[in-house]
Amino acid sequence: MAKKEDKDQSSNEQLRLLWILLPQLPLIFKIILLHILKSSESCKYLDLRTDLTVTVLRSVLNPSKPRPIAKTQAMTLKDPGVTGKIWVSAVASKVPPEQGIRDALLAAIDAMRDSSTKGSAPSFKIPDIVPIEAEWTGYRAAATKESEPPEISEEEKYREMMKECKNPATMLYFHGGAYYLCSPATHRSLLRRLTKLTGGRAYSVRYRLAPQNAFPSALLDALVSYFTLLYPPPGSIHDAVAPGNIVFSGDSAGGNLALALLQTVLEIRRQNRKITWFGAEREVPLPAGLTAMSPWVDLVQSMPSVVRNQKWCYLPPPILMSEAHQPPADDIWPTNPPRKHIYIDDAYMLHPLGSLQMNKTWEGAPPLYISCGWETLQDEVRFLVSKLSRDGVTVVFEEFEAMPHVFSELLPHLAQSHRNRESLANFVIAACDDPKSIQTSYKTIKAKTMQEAVIDLDTLSPFSEEKMREMAREAILERPEKAQLAPLPDVPAKL
Repeated sequence: MAKKEDKDQSSNEQLRLLWILLPQLPLIFKIILLHILKSSESCKYLDLRTDLTVTVLRSVLNPSKPRPIAKTQAMTLKDPGVTGKIWVSAVASKVPPEQGIRDALLAAIDAMRDSSTKGSAPSFKIPDIVPIEAEWTGYRAAATKESEPPEISEEEKYREMMKECKNPATMLYFHGGAYYLCSPATHRSLLRRLTKLTGGRAYSVRYRLAPQNAFPSALLDALVSYFTLLYPPPGSIHDAVAPGNIVFSGDSAGGNLALALLQTVLEIRRQNRKITWFGAEREVPLPAGLTAMSPWVDLVQSMPSVVRNQKWCYLPPPILMSEAHQPPADDIWPTNPPRKHIYIDDAYMLHPLGSLQMNKTWEGAPPLYISCGWETLQDEVRFLVSKLSRDGVTVVFEEFEAMPHVFSELLPHLAQSHRNRESLANFVIAACDDPKSIQTSYKTIKAKTMQEAVIDLDTLSPFSEEKMREMAREAILERPEKAQLAPLPDVPAKL
């Protein structure tokens, strides 16, 4: 019976894919012809399959009739189940009896506000501390591609996973999805590949999604998850993880969340604050490092590359939803009271824990690995790397020619994707084992040859900090009061 249901579901998925692709046939034929004639710019850098994937995806993600937000979100939350060479152990964090961790986050948010608003009551809804689901994930070497998980408890799965871990490196992972899409389930394949390379494990967090749970819900969940690793609550199946073995990681919006969590930790440490957690006062240590694939830095989409790089990326342009372009109203959007941004309250759109380019300093941060392509987020990523370097942070930056947003997940079999994952995994191993061995570097990875070219720090970003802030403020001021920011789709292969 179950096999018949799986077969029916597979058939339905194939029909749905065919229905999506049929209107794209003229576009597909055009791309094929341009490649045959070698008359498009993209064919100089991309093979035909990659060019078709990115071009068709770009077209699909710009529908003439917008879909309801709740429907789109629900599509990405379907769990296909666990199969293949991967261990997954589902857990949930315990809720501490104290509110200390939330108080520390709120104090950090307030301290980083504009001086004119510090100390005033927040306009956002203060989130509760709730149990946060997560998936312990690791590589399962003896399994086949069709293997299903054994019928044992989640704790037993965790123990089996730990038997295969070759080192204590632990990625605290936050999935992408523009803060309103996806889950750990959508990122299992990526984490299977990464944990195979690191020899360690990942703790993939199911943080609360917008628009139902706006900023700072996801950030609170991230901080609670970090403390859950450091100081396991009673009944946890894992032992305490040393901060020197934890690397914050994420892609796209998950990269934003990882970076925001790092800034939160830095700010709590600036305040010399400890957090009461399950009856004990706890230090707030720095992690070993951070990795981010195509991190979403600029929440208000104010940088030129969001338009300039459309031809290389599948993400839609930063369309402000007029009455004609707003998705149909549903139970979750527009919000009540309404706000302009799907993730963050209007008054906090330029807060440094949201729009990361607004941070005054990253001084004291551990080493970072950051990668991107020639994508719509290129300008903001390059500015972030430049800012980190000016603040004295060790940063390894790799930019891949002609690659789209989060290409390592969308196009996992490309040579560029293999290189991206290997670089990230090697960084994780070094950050946990020998952080002093990590040297700052900025490189372009050529599209077809995979050759490296050094990027001069002075050419990384043409934008000063003042100019960045000016563009962000202008992006908000230019938007009509009733306009709403279009959600930024993420991990579209899962849609």
